[in-house]
Amino acid sequence: MDTLNYHHLRYFREVAHDGNLTRTAERLNVSQSALSMQIKTLEERLGHPLFNRVDRKLVLTEVGRIALDHADRIFSTGAELIATLAQSGRSATPLRIGALSTLSRNFQLRFLMPLLRDGGTDVALKSGSAEVLFESLSSLALDIVLTTEPPRGVYGRELTARRIDEQPVGLHGHPARLRHETLADLIRNEPLIVPSGSSIRSDFESLAEHLDVTPRIVAEVDDMAMVRLLARDDVGLALAPAVVLADEIAQGMLRTAPFDLQLVESFYAVVPRRSFPHTALAALLEQ
Repeated sequence: MDTLNYHHLRYFREVAHDGNLTRTAERLNVSQSALSMQIKTLEERLGHPLFNRVDRKLVLTEVGRIALDHADRIFSTGAELIATLAQSGRSATPLRIGALSTLSRNFQLRFLMPLLRDGGTDVALKSGSAEVLFESLSSLALDIVLTTEPPRGVYGRELTARRIDEQPVGLHGHPARLRHETLADLIRNEPLIVPSGSSIRSDFESLAEHLDVTPRIVAEVDDMAMVRLLARDDVGLALAPAVVLADEIAQGMLRTAPFDLQLVESFYAVVPRRSFPHTALAALLEQ
């Protein structure tokens, strides 16, 4: 099957928006007969008429409306391509951001807030597993991925990870649960909510072993948002960076245990190696 001739499609789009063949021909400085021929050729290629004549006016058929919708998107994408490569003006395309599905929503919001307040760039957010996000980043379907683990293996060679923050991990919960004299007593006697499948969990297990205590783990959660909700409902103490529960701590609903666990969680911004990165990306990473 022959490919679509976009020259014909452009002429059709111009006429469709004008609604008048003569006016379009004058504006484009082409003859009316040549313009009619371009549209007729496109109709033959698509196998359907694009216009009906109603009272000497051109009215789009159903196929014409479908074709115009596609044409608008096609030529809009072309304009975005030129703007992106020119690196000029307001970014026409949104900054496409991927975030690990378990990543703290509070952290994501803090990271994006300067961009959101500026209002000069639209933002498209996608959450998912590290593998899915890194694959999207490699194929340039995303501009940046926020995660707590840098890419490894083949993705480690294709992508660049930049550590953008590092926060201490603590135990947080309702004040009544924090009345213990030592960290060992706290871990031994209070129910704990811990994130599963993360370096925090393994590091905490090593800490408990060093203190010679067996933690009372009542919930293992792969989503920091759920860790936050369970702590708010007093299911137990949450093992997490304070940013996860920042609002509850600020309101006095929850408090942080006065013990240094000597555990940290790192946050990374991962980007592909590109010659033409999104224009808003550099400013976001420099904040």
